[in-house]
Amino acid sequence: MMDRTRAFLQQLGLPGTDAQSLPDSPRRFPNGAQYRIEIPSTEGPRALQAVIEAGKRYRVTIHRVSQGSGIMLMTDDEIREMLRIGRDHGMEVSLFVGPRAQWDIGAQVKSPAGSVIACGQRGTEQLVYAIEDIRRGCDLGLRGVLIADPGLLWVVREMKAAGELPPNLVVKTSVQLPTANPASARVWETLGAGTLNLSVDLTLAQIAGIRNATALPLDVYVEVPDGFGGFVRHFEVPELVRTAAPVYVKLGLRNSPDIYPCGTHLEGTAIALSVERVRRARIALDMIERYYPEAATSEVGASDLAIPEP
Repeated sequence: MMDRTRAFLQQLGLPGTDAQSLPDSPRRFPNGAQYRIEIPSTEGPRALQAVIEAGKRYRVTIHRVSQGSGIMLMTDDEIREMLRIGRDHGMEVSLFVGPRAQWDIGAQVKSPAGSVIACGQRGTEQLVYAIEDIRRGCDLGLRGVLIADPGLLWVVREMKAAGELPPNLVVKTSVQLPTANPASARVWETLGAGTLNLSVDLTLAQIAGIRNATALPLDVYVEVPDGFGGFVRHFEVPELVRTAAPVYVKLGLRNSPDIYPCGTHLEGTAIALSVERVRRARIALDMIERYYPEAATSEVGASDLAIPEP
């Protein structure tokens, strides 16, 4: 009875159903890799240095780190140092846009149903602030930003096309702007996204369906912070890599405090959480090596990574 609707989705280039058979993904990163490792919530240069050291200790190649407190809450020197570390290690650094409704003066975001706008931009002025935040980061050498507002996503696409922002700026959608289905994946891609954060509670079949709709890398939490549900899905990592490639395997951390916005007053906690995320990444890699050893990972410094520039 739903064949007409399924057929119409297929005419749009979308799958007509979730990929229940979990087929192998034929897609890859440009260098042929199926998966990379991302350590999120790396709040500042000291946390990043701790991630680097933990990566050596646990034998984890880290391809991307992301940060959630925002460009605006870091000094120029802190940003420069974080970008230098990333550049020296051939690692993508992705920083969140700072201004957001969550920290603005509006009351809707504090209501039970209003948190949906938490990381969006309120009004023209906050949109301007967000663009200025991105300009500042790019002027310092940043080439990866996290965005959680569809309007800002579109504006950044237009600014890149007009030469107002670097053409190699990689725009990553935030988990606060989740990709929950193939159509939303197509929309974010059309608006300029270069890599997609998925909703954290999708089944493998649902993720495989989204993979059928886009060639963009998918960023998937396999351990989820408590604020997003606290799921621990390490045993699913091998199948995730097989069916969703190219994929960034993201290690959040269950049973950990929410430290946003972070600063020196929380630096010790931020560093400890970052180190534990790398240890969890080792567990995820062990799963891949045990159950899908032929999976191809990425070398350091791949050309499509948003590696900071001098």
